Amino acid sequence: MKSRQQKAYSNLSTTSLILFSSVAVLAFGTIIAFSSRLSLFSRHLAIPLIRPLSTSANMSYQKELQVAELAVQRATILTKRVFHEKAKGTLSKDDKSPVTIGDFGAQALIIQAIRKNFPHDEIVGEEEASSLRENEGLRDQIWSLVKEARLEDQEAESVLGGPVGSEEGMLEAIDAGNSAGGSKGRIWALDPIDGTKGFLRGGQYAVCLALMVDGDVKVGVLGCPNLPVDDSAPLSADAGEHQTDEEGRGVLFAAVEGQGATSRPLSRGPLLPSQPISMKSVPDITHATFCESVEAGHSSHDDQALIAKKLGITRPSVRMDSQAKYGSIARGAGDLYLRLPVRKDYQEKIWDHAAGDLIVREAGGQVTDADGKRLDFGRGRTLAENKGVVAAPKSIHGQVLEVVKSVLGSK
Repeated sequence: MKSRQQKAYSNLSTTSLILFSSVAVLAFGTIIAFSSRLSLFSRHLAIPLIRPLSTSANMSYQKELQVAELAVQRATILTKRVFHEKAKGTLSKDDKSPVTIGDFGAQALIIQAIRKNFPHDEIVGEEEASSLRENEGLRDQIWSLVKEARLEDQEAESVLGGPVGSEEGMLEAIDAGNSAGGSKGRIWALDPIDGTKGFLRGGQYAVCLALMVDGDVKVGVLGCPNLPVDDSAPLSADAGEHQTDEEGRGVLFAAVEGQGATSRPLSRGPLLPSQPISMKSVPDITHATFCESVEAGHSSHDDQALIAKKLGITRPSVRMDSQAKYGSIARGAGDLYLRLPVRKDYQEKIWDHAAGDLIVREAGGQVTDADGKRLDFGRGRTLAENKGVVAAPKSIHGQVLEVVKSVLGSK
């Protein structure tokens, strides 16, 4: 028989168990009720409950960013050399736009680096090598540039897979930019020299590279050899001409989705330290600075002048070539970038906007087309579903867009 002490201990244990179970049930019920009320409260305030990040959101893309920045930096070594040549080996493509030996050489260098690191990725490149296969002199000229273009840092160069191995390898790399694009898989968009006309006249140009995953831009890099390194340097009215890549110039912009945008000086070796950039606040839109294309065939200057007038902007617009405009407004050197359609059937190319679009958005801006739709990079090699580009700080984007719609709608 159990002693009185044993019975007392047994009764105490049973009582404790019952008490613990009751407390647990009460606590669980309280948690359920609190969660239900929190969910209801969040819906009333339009505040989403915290949920685990998706796998894609957790991807850092640090390897892709490193390869992209180094590849663009190496390509600018070649483009800077050609920039100083009087004869740039200019050809005219089917659409009458110019292409130089710098375009071909930079594309070969960048695609070779992508193929070494990400052999299964597709690439949408602007150039193809058929004209080089038929022109031995031009081909040899480009090969002499490509084989000598390398970073002055062995570790950085090894990240890119080393130099292009042969002349035929160069041609194959150029032709590997033949992807049709689309909304599925990993696809790089490459413009080896964006703003070729600016490159030829001694103005601004950019080496542009972006990675899209299932149609969304995840990584964007712009190499702008003729922009000042100083992020606080304001844009001058003559920023689009008579430029140089001398000391104190040459900047590398970059962004990864959800991780912000940065700038760093271009170098001939490893990547130099970077710093975050952000768009400038514009408390008074009448003091804003417009950026627009130099070429009237790329964007309607008359429409943009009327939009500026309706917004009360009196400062002269800064006309410059290439996605250097995106980089400039992303770091606050300019405020607004408009590219308005000059004809109804014109379609922008994805390589002209993918990198800049992400960099501006990650710097706190908003980028849409003239109808207010996000740029859709998953439709192929062109922005087939978009017309024009409106890029501005989020705080004033809606105001600018309203005036853009008014001006274009009245035509």
